[in-house]
Amino acid sequence: MAIRNIREIGDPVLNKTCKTVTEVTGRTKDLIQDMFDTMYEAEGVGLAAPQVGILKRIVVVDVTGEDPILLINPVIMESSGEQTGNEGCLSVPGKTGVVTRPNYVKVKAYDEDLKPFEMEATELLARAFCHEIEHLEGHLYVEKVEGELMDVESE
Repeated sequence: MAIRNIREIGDPVLNKTCKTVTEVTGRTKDLIQDMFDTMYEAEGVGLAAPQVGILKRIVVVDVTGEDPILLINPVIMESSGEQTGNEGCLSVPGKTGVVTRPNYVKVKAYDEDLKPFEMEATELLARAFCHEIEHLEGHLYVEKVEGELMDVESE
């Protein structure tokens, strides 16, 4: 497939609310594959469609590098607990910030065939779900950062 350009902070598309996906076409399937390819190429753990300029409610996540998850029209049904930690974003390159999020979430979403499913997540996966789903509402993690954004230390 194709590696897509990742939109960066300041791009107005990142502040728009995404539209509900009502059908999965061939173009939608291509987009999903491109999103996975782009996320892996950028060494991210999640990517939302607006980050590649598409205003659709589609998220891809893989926190292990071996467990790709697709969420279409995701909604957080439940959340509990709390975790605070460093967070980054492919749309805010070179920066991290401390963000507090739920430690547990239950998400309802649809798969590639628009079949509904629910999924529970804790820790990093819960953080990734919350982070990516916020993109669909036009929000970036920098709005939640406690303190200052920090430069990522170069390796």
